[in-house]
Amino acid sequence: MEIQKPYLLFLGDAHDILAAKVAIGIKQWHPEYCVGQYRMEECHADCDLPDMDIAAAKAAGAKTLVIGVANRGGIISDKWISILTEALEAGMDLASGLHNRLTDVPELKALADKLGRKLFDVRHPTQTFPVANGKKREGKRLLPVGTDCSCGKMYTALAIEKEMLERGMKATFRATGQTGILISGAGVSIDAVVSDFVAGAVEVLAPANDADHWDVIEGQGSLFHPSFAGVTTGIIHGAQADALVLCHEPTRTTMRGVDYPIVDLGECMALNLAMAKLTNPKARFVGISVNTAKLSEKEAIALMADIEEKYGLPTVDPFRQGMSRIVDQL
Repeated sequence: MEIQKPYLLFLGDAHDILAAKVAIGIKQWHPEYCVGQYRMEECHADCDLPDMDIAAAKAAGAKTLVIGVANRGGIISDKWISILTEALEAGMDLASGLHNRLTDVPELKALADKLGRKLFDVRHPTQTFPVANGKKREGKRLLPVGTDCSCGKMYTALAIEKEMLERGMKATFRATGQTGILISGAGVSIDAVVSDFVAGAVEVLAPANDADHWDVIEGQGSLFHPSFAGVTTGIIHGAQADALVLCHEPTRTTMRGVDYPIVDLGECMALNLAMAKLTNPKARFVGISVNTAKLSEKEAIALMADIEEKYGLPTVDPFRQGMSRIVDQL
């Protein structure tokens, strides 16, 4: 799916800043995509963008209203319908990463059909994908993998793409989750693809390209997480990654949502590399990305120095330090 830019970010009635994390991510990584934000009276989040109503956003050039808030249960609130309807009538498309589909709201579907507008339910792919063939394809690919889910794989991928582009390298972030799709404007929500076609979907997402072009593919889950190891495996095989980056959150003792211990970093890299070499025998790790948000600066620097000495790979926090040392390895 290709979502038209620029965006009006809809924060709705978000009760805090975390509830607006999708909008925050879009504004952080691509502020040039955003003309402003729409906040209802009950909203307690702010992206530091101009507050606009629908008419003002349309006048500013907005082409898509993006639902940038994730409420409990991922539903499209009845309170939002009149605003979403107004956006359609003003000539905007709608995009959402919620579980509840825009196309399942009768009044929105009927109005969009009548006016020729598009409804993007980015969590729900509409494309059909082939079974992966594993054939070598031109171009370079990098894939972040993790010791756990939600430990920084998307942030790492976006930070690597940013560093590459600033150096004048050819690079494209390839989103595999709904937030990444809304940040970049394109991609496939892999968690909604039928399991037989996950690797094939990644082959389509990151196709053959120029020999010096890097596709930076957003990783998902972890090979050691009992809930998500399957989707991780499919992404690894479809990516045919030339370069892998391990992502890690060092303060966790168990994986998110399950009573499984966080795996040793060396063991994690060994299994990911073995999986990657099935479709690219030349795959290698080029660095370790550590989310040190819960550590002091002193603690973070000491920890990363220890990890780097132990594994012999550039070890950085992409937020504190950027990704230049890892991109140097490419």
